[in-house]
Amino acid sequence: MAMISSRVWFVFLALVCVGIASLAHSSYGQRRSETGNPRGDEVAALHTVNPSRGNNVRKGEPTTGGIREEIPDKYKKRYEEWKADFLSTDTGRQQWDAYAGNTQFLLTITMAPENRNGGATGKYKWDDSGKLIAATIVLGNSLDHGYPNPIYYPVQNSLSPFGTSFRIDGEILAATKLAHEFGHVNRMSITNSEMYRLQMQLIPVYNSILLRNGYKTNDPKLIAIERQMGGTPIELWEDREYWGEANAMLFLRDRFNKESLRCALFRRIERSVRMYASNYEDRFITIAQSSSNSDACGWQ
Repeated sequence: MAMISSRVWFVFLALVCVGIASLAHSSYGQRRSETGNPRGDEVAALHTVNPSRGNNVRKGEPTTGGIREEIPDKYKKRYEEWKADFLSTDTGRQQWDAYAGNTQFLLTITMAPENRNGGATGKYKWDDSGKLIAATIVLGNSLDHGYPNPIYYPVQNSLSPFGTSFRIDGEILAATKLAHEFGHVNRMSITNSEMYRLQMQLIPVYNSILLRNGYKTNDPKLIAIERQMGGTPIELWEDREYWGEANAMLFLRDRFNKESLRCALFRRIERSVRMYASNYEDRFITIAQSSSNSDACGWQ
């Protein structure tokens, strides 16, 4: 068998992820640019979202507002524990209250066993003016277990055990994953619906050409599509995941008042971000520097 270069193999694997999900957002579901440098507390409003499987861009459908929790009875106890941990922080309460009190936007939260350790966000709806009026978060029924890889999930992975170091799971892990999903909804609320629709139309075209030409990303047709979409499918996908992770980091910033633990987490996040996502480091640095005594964490 002929050897495949690491670059081509990476493109192939990434293409499979994006192709299967059609740029679907599925955080740690075994599936898998922004600019500016807002203040840490403003980052909550700047997290991007990805469509989930079966998601369509729908307009003008009537909806009621607030948060609708559709949790099966057998999962309600664990869900309430995860929710309580999320709401124990200023970030969690502020974001929850913002959606719960919004009469013009409906956020549905449900649970499904298909993606046991992860979450997904999608089923977006816009009104005729292009304003987002609905979205759905689907949580795995074992959200409190499982750590995603550090490449696209440096914040969630920071909670995993490393050698003999600490391990954080249970409600905190689940609440961190919930914060990631809220980050996607936050970002989609300020995403241009027409650009989103264009990306959804062009991504399958891009992937089809890439498969046919032997994964040659310098194909003029692909470059033209990339310009229309604002990036390659992989770039769009990873950018959106890192915005979700930024919101998860905001949650952890508030969740851990003990400086030594918070800094230990931030140092692990820093290592992963600089190794795998250096182009996106600013959004994480902003949050680190927004915490009290952030200089002690060493992330500058």
